[in-house]
Amino acid sequence: MLKSVIEFAAIAVAVSVYFLPSILADQRKHSDTLVIALFNAVLGWSVIGWVIALVWSLTPSHSHSPRTITLMKRELQTVTVTAAIVTRAQRRDRNNSGY
Repeated sequence: MLKSVIEFAAIAVAVSVYFLPSILADQRKHSDTLVIALFNAVLGWSVIGWVIALVWSLTPSHSHSPRTITLMKRELQTVTVTAAIVTRAQRRDRNNSGY
């Protein structure tokens, strides 16, 4: 009986360690959780595949809502227009300073 409990515990620990990248990705709400889990399940048996899945699960997730993307585009446009205005003003100032 004790041998069965120890074997079950060892299997549970081994499966948990094997799927650690998938578990971490799920807990961190990573945008690629499903892909990481599939990658981990298929290639996790190789040490390199498991390490890649682990590193991937720990990278920041870049899932942005459409609203966030729109705001980021507006901010980029604002920065671009502002830089163009400043450049133009500097050119005018240089041209007018000769008078």
